[in-house]
Amino acid sequence: MRTRGGVGESIPRPDGPDKVSGRFSFGSDLTAPGMLFGKTLRSPHAHALIRSIDVEKAAGMPGVKAVLTAADLPGERLYSLHQPPDQPVLAASGEEVRYAGEPVAIVAAEHPEQARAAVQAIAVDYEVLEPLLDPVEAIRRGSVLRELTIRSGEPDTPADVVVDGYYEVGQQDQAPLGPEAGLAIPTPHGGIDLWVATQALHVDLEQVEACLGMRAGAVRLHLGGVGGAFGAREDLSIQVHACLLALRTGRPVKMWYGREESFTGHVHRHPAWMWYSTGAGRDGRLVFVKATILLDGGAYASSSGAVVANAACFGAGPYRVPNALVWSGAARTNTVPNGAMRGFGAVQSCFAYEGQMDLLAARLGLDPIEIRLKNAIRPGDRLITGQAVTGAAPMAKLIDLCRELPEPPTPAHPLALPGGAGNVASAAEVVRGTGFAVGFKNIAYSEGSDDYATARVRLQRGADGEAFAQVKTAAAEVGQGLVTVCLQVARTELGVEAVEIERADTTVGNAGSSSASRQTWMTGGAVREAARLVAAEVLKRAGPPAQALAAGHVLDEEGAPLAPIALFLDEPIEREFEHHHRPTSGLDPAGQGDAHVSFMFVAHRATVDVDPEAGLARVAQVATAQDVGRAINPLQVHGQIEGGIAQGVGLATMEEIKLKDGLIRNASFTDYIIPTSLDMPEVAAVLVEEPEPDAPYGAKGVGEPPLISSPAAIAAALRAATGRRLNRVPVSPDELAGLTECRPGWLVRPGRSPAEAVQPAPQG
Repeated sequence: MRTRGGVGESIPRPDGPDKVSGRFSFGSDLTAPGMLFGKTLRSPHAHALIRSIDVEKAAGMPGVKAVLTAADLPGERLYSLHQPPDQPVLAASGEEVRYAGEPVAIVAAEHPEQARAAVQAIAVDYEVLEPLLDPVEAIRRGSVLRELTIRSGEPDTPADVVVDGYYEVGQQDQAPLGPEAGLAIPTPHGGIDLWVATQALHVDLEQVEACLGMRAGAVRLHLGGVGGAFGAREDLSIQVHACLLALRTGRPVKMWYGREESFTGHVHRHPAWMWYSTGAGRDGRLVFVKATILLDGGAYASSSGAVVANAACFGAGPYRVPNALVWSGAARTNTVPNGAMRGFGAVQSCFAYEGQMDLLAARLGLDPIEIRLKNAIRPGDRLITGQAVTGAAPMAKLIDLCRELPEPPTPAHPLALPGGAGNVASAAEVVRGTGFAVGFKNIAYSEGSDDYATARVRLQRGADGEAFAQVKTAAAEVGQGLVTVCLQVARTELGVEAVEIERADTTVGNAGSSSASRQTWMTGGAVREAARLVAAEVLKRAGPPAQALAAGHVLDEEGAPLAPIALFLDEPIEREFEHHHRPTSGLDPAGQGDAHVSFMFVAHRATVDVDPEAGLARVAQVATAQDVGRAINPLQVHGQIEGGIAQGVGLATMEEIKLKDGLIRNASFTDYIIPTSLDMPEVAAVLVEEPEPDAPYGAKGVGEPPLISSPAAIAAALRAATGRRLNRVPVSPDELAGLTECRPGWLVRPGRSPAEAVQPAPQG
């Protein structure tokens, strides 16, 4: 007996109609009677000592109701995803600001323009200090957020062929359509209700309570409509600031960032500098991988520790590597903090190890796809961390399926050529190239984290006598389709089509963050188990008549199957379940340990058209085969794949935050270039469904793999078309045209810390 719209079907999103029609309320749409508007004063310097802060003029301006500095904080001064916390809520007088854009003071006023004028009237006396901007130099000085070495086998084992490479990945912005926004409303009993666009309600709650110095339960967080996330909303932004202003004024306070402020108000993808040495036998089988992976963590820790671990753990690729030495680390510099972004850590190292595989293939005279098949990881193999791959790992199947997908036709219209409407290229000048890349990443939290999610499910009858279910979690719907997954799971387990997904808030147990491709597994699993508890209780109360349920013979008046659980429901039943994944371990001093729950794998083939003389390129197609375990909603999975590939095109060809003296110089969508529909390639995708043991319905996460190896595949295709090294993404027009080349500024031995680095002699 099957209920329509359950697991495995491509059903429409319940939030879709409101979002496409404009009726959906995002965080920036929030309002409340009598609300004030909050604004933030930020440091204009990358590194400076605050000598004094004078707010007297600002506090006396028309409409201004509060001007607060660090001296007004009632609770903890520091917050962070990292422990111990290291990031100030507001930089204090007598202390240093560590990046351009660091918050110094906050204002609440009757009108946004009044708040903006008051911010400009705050007088801050800075002593400007020399910023530390070079991550290698930062490591040499001991300014390190985390470093990790993974050693397995005998890394110095000789190989018949050795290739060395240097690679860089630029700093990418998540570019969510909706900037940071929220509304804080004081309660009559001294508490606070905060509506906020976030990825992790309870993670925010813990930090907000500590900074406000308030007892547990006095603060409640509600999920505001989230206009995209991709990691940008894991860290606090307006949360504490809006609450402080609301508590001080006794009135609701709304805060939201414009696009320029958003660039300094959230973390970004870590830029990376990577030195690799890869050895293989004459048959193409890998012998060793040595790598140094350096990330710029920026001024504060955020999630740099986890990004360092991912870059290292996946730094040798989804291959059988008997010997490895990988050093990975994040430097603390005077730039905006970097943290989570889709595929974090795995994206950076994938670009390097896949470049190495192409170098090996060329040196050995092997086909790039064949060398990957020869080394592809299989179930039962061990990673360089010593962990055995115990679940589904269809890497070879993905490679085969991806290469068999149809290739795109040659461009038939001038708009499809590089340069598009600029009409700068002719078909005769265009060179087509094809590249291939594979990648993998972990699912859910790692390194001994007790990862769990909570769900509450209630089954009852409405006024019309029909049964319906309500599902309550604190999991953030950030555009990935979690509300659809929860709806489908409840339908499948309870046999009722009428399911209401309640708005997420902290009145139910923790569901963790909507990150690490974990929510389908974790919150989906919690909903499944809570629904099963409800179903079991219904059957228990129903007694012997419920035996007809098992045979599925209960029919309605028209002879159609009747929802079996609902048939025996006589009173509302509610159950809550806290779903944990299996325990993991930390990594020992050699980087060995059972650190990850499971893994997801992907293969990409990119086809590009390049005008080498003009330095212009267009990605014509990205073909992919992705390991999904089981597709809960195939249509949504394909949507995630297309969205992730769009971001991969951006990282490979155009997206990069540009810094000068520690200041972001392109903090707008005019200057920070992201792909439009005209830049979007054809996407050919095939889903590989090999159920994952222990995962609900066998489903894996799907959001991150589309971005892990698509940039590496695009870069490989650009190399094939131009014959150039192209060891940096995004690839610039000058690099495509051969006018410039990415070279290391420091000499680093792969596998060693950059603390031992030396600067090379000037070239040319």
